[in-house]
Amino acid sequence: MPIFKKIIATLLFTASVTPISTVVAQESIDEVRFAWAGGPRTWVLGQIDKSFDHAFNAPVKWIAFNSGADVLALFAAKEIDIARFGSSPAAAGIARGLPIEVIGVQEIIATSERLIAKPGINSLKDLEGKRVAYPANSTAQFAFEQAIQLASDGADRSKIRTVALKPAEIVSAWQRGDIDAAYVWGPFSQQLEAEQGKALFATQDLAKYGVLVFNNYVVRKEFADQHPELIVKFLEVAQEKANEYLANPDAASQKIAQHLNIPVENVRTTLAGLTYPSITEQLTVDYLGDSTTKTDSRITHSYKSAADFLANIGELRQSDVPANYASAINTRYLEQAAHNAATKP
Repeated sequence: MPIFKKIIATLLFTASVTPISTVVAQESIDEVRFAWAGGPRTWVLGQIDKSFDHAFNAPVKWIAFNSGADVLALFAAKEIDIARFGSSPAAAGIARGLPIEVIGVQEIIATSERLIAKPGINSLKDLEGKRVAYPANSTAQFAFEQAIQLASDGADRSKIRTVALKPAEIVSAWQRGDIDAAYVWGPFSQQLEAEQGKALFATQDLAKYGVLVFNNYVVRKEFADQHPELIVKFLEVAQEKANEYLANPDAASQKIAQHLNIPVENVRTTLAGLTYPSITEQLTVDYLGDSTTKTDSRITHSYKSAADFLANIGELRQSDVPANYASAINTRYLEQAAHNAATKP
């Protein structure tokens, strides 16, 4: 940016952001535990080159999970520190009183999660009398239910049989003929499509109804309070890896495919099916907002909508759903990361 604009930005950030490092003295740590689903995402680039380990000056332990429900259980047991998972299970965990907070939203789900159906099923209404699978307490379950409710062509939800399965179990059930359709993410969706599946609906199709579905970064509050400087470093490295992908999607996809030992086209399709708001964009009301605007941000309202929906289908008690999710969103780490970027020489 022009030098005078950079000076103004620096002054504004300096005036409004208390440096994280002055809030709590940095403490040494033996390891940082990440929860990840094992699939292709931009932050896997940081697993490949150990960028997170280097930034933390501590090893990262990557703990695999199958669904959002697993992540909530891991947080409850204090077995993880930071997780990247879906917005609807995060909304559920906050409503249930888990000591967690949202620190960032770097992935908006577009086509990476979609409803795949077997031959002969050409519409949502054709799902009547059929068996549809999805991972429990996931963004895929939320998107499926919203699709039937909002985008349905007259499908009667009561006539659609649903079953909750882990992603790998969905592929096996598809191959056995136990299910007729599934709402799931890549690379599992590509596996179904490779076996005569056809996409009927993608999560991005909900946008026209005002529904935003996303993956969020969530932290255990006790860990964040003890190591706030590490949360800032995490967000900075996560952004660096997103930038690496955006600068050269093909090269990044090749790296991730080789690392995960999966077809590169599956990686390309999955990563291209997400959009990646920057740290600065995340701090706008179109996404998380900042400490002064998050109460009315689009993400805050999206959490409430997701929780209300989960309450309506019996996954949550309505009395547990917060009136506003702003208190569970801690933007000070993003603000510090933005400050660091603005004041970098």
